[in-house]
Amino acid sequence: MLKEKIEAAISDITKILPEDLSIFKDDLEKNLRATLNATFSKMELVTREEFDIQASLLSRTREKLEALQEKLSELEKQLEEK
Repeated sequence: MLKEKIEAAISDITKILPEDLSIFKDDLEKNLRATLNATFSKMELVTREEFDIQASLLSRTREKLEALQEKLSELEKQLEEK
């Protein structure tokens, strides 16, 4: 998906080039592709699917933690009563 977006951006940029720069189109595309790939790699982006999976996992973990906190509170109360 990211690769598709990079290709679309490169296509959009090269379409708006003035006619006299069109002779540099291949070099420009190659340089843009390399620059965008390097930039996005440094950003450590994740896909929407990966993000949603992690968000779901975090939600379930939070629910389990809250349940454990409740149980711990109940056990502490029982110990105090004795």
